[in-house]
Formats: sequence, C-alpha cells, structure tokens
Amino acid sequence: MVVAVIAVVCVLMLVLGFAVPRLSRGPQRGTQKSLGAGAHGAGKAPGIVGRLLSAPFRSSNRAVGKSGRTGRKGRSRMPF
Repeated sequence: MVVAVIAVVCVLMLVLGFAVPRLSRGPQRGTQKSLGAGAHGAGKAPGIVGRLLSAPFRSSNRAVGKSGRTGRKGRSRMPF
C-alpha cells in the first residue's frame, strides 16, 4: 500500500514538474520534508535498526526528488 502511494506521488511530481515547472518545487519540498521527518523519526531507533527503519523513507525521498527533476528537465528540452 505504501509503495503504491509513493509511486502515485512520484507520478504526480513528474506530471507537475512537466506541466508547471516553477510551481512544482513547493509540493516537492513539502513531500520531501515530510519524508525527511519520517526518516529522522525512524532513525532515532538504536543501532542498525534505526538505519533499517529509515531506509524506505530515504529512498522514497530520493525518488520524489528525481521524479520532479526529470519532469522539469523534460519540459526544458521541449521545443516550445
């Protein structure tokens, strides 16, 4: 279920980055901020458990950033 939500958010960031590049940065920052807070909270667990619990948040954060960046880059390469 969580994977599906992250996939939908990534597709939304891609479309938003392509459609309105400047306005896509706000939602991207908000999503990354919430995922970063989750990673920070999960990382408070002791030892290797903390790294294991925060790993999904970190990878989702990278995916959201890459998706928005790819949408903006695709828009900048369009001929119009």
